[in-house]
Parts: sequence; C-alpha cells; structure tokens
Amino acid sequence: MKLFPHLALTAASLTITIATIDTQIASAAIVNYSFTVDSPTNKGKGFFSFDDSTFSNDSIPEALVQSLSFQFDGDSTIYTEKDAIAYPFFPVVLSTTYLTGKPTIGLSYSFYDKTNPAEPIVYEIIDNNFTILSGTSSNTEIGFGSVTYSQIPEPATLGGTLLTFGLVFLGNKKSKFRKKSSL
Repeated sequence: MKLFPHLALTAASLTITIATIDTQIASAAIVNYSFTVDSPTNKGKGFFSFDDSTFSNDSIPEALVQSLSFQFDGDSTIYTEKDAIAYPFFPVVLSTTYLTGKPTIGLSYSFYDKTNPAEPIVYEIIDNNFTILSGTSSNTEIGFGSVTYSQIPEPATLGGTLLTFGLVFLGNKKSKFRKKSSL
C-alpha cells in the first residue's frame, strides 16, 4: 500500500516533465547559445540566438543570427551581429554533422578589430575555428584558435526539472511525516 503513493507521484512527475519537453520541442523557434574563443593571443566569450525554423535546405544548412554579443577578455569593446563584415547577410549559424555524425551548431562570423583601426585586423569564426587575419595583407593568417559552443537551456526545461524534483521532495517529506505520526 505504501508503494502506490510513491509510484503515483513518480508517474505524475514524469508525465509533467515529458509533456513540458515535448511542448518545448514542438514549439521551439528561438535557440540561444554561448560560445568561447580560445587562442594563444585572444580569449573571449559571447552569446547568440537564432530561429531554428529558418535553416536553409542547403547541404550545410544555415540560419541568420538574430542577436549576437561577443567580448574579448580584458577588453571593454563589445562586438555584435551588426559588426559582421557582410552584415546583414552575416553572421549565420551553420548546422553540420561532419565531425560527430550528430547535428552540431557553429558560427560563420567575420569582423574587424574596433580597438585599433590604424592597423586593421580581421577576426574570423567559422564553425570551431578562430582565425586572426591581417587586414592589410589579404589572407595572411597571424593567429588561430578554437571555438566551443554550448546551448543555453530553455526556461521551460529548467522549470519542468525543478517542478519534478520539488514534487519528489514534497512526496518524501510527506512520507517521512506519515512514518513519524504512525509511530
């Protein structure tokens, strides 16, 4: 008899979580990612968002970035999507599967260094690669590094998870209270 309340609570929690996740997947459109640039000369962090329903049907699907903010460590300059060299057609998000076989996300974003216009430098992020190019000598690479991405969880997913753990916690407290009162 004591097992039934626990099973009912677990089933209800699982149902709520699955319903929340299924609803989110079906209606998801704006996706948020953070990214980190790491190179021997420059490091930085940024965020971007895009509408995942706008991916092209190309061999490497791409979608236009809606919002982007990037900053090098120790520098007050903030770069946005409007700083892209080919704005408003770039930056774009690429969806590829070539490294892992699973869909992964990467940026295609090139922008000029705003801190020293006298010596133009171009920063280029393409998928997992970060490249620093001379703005005066065409295609002369003067630095390189890597880019890593991580998706920022949607509030609905976090809310569903917190709700599930909250219900389980309350169920356990109620169960302990019942045990104490029956003694």
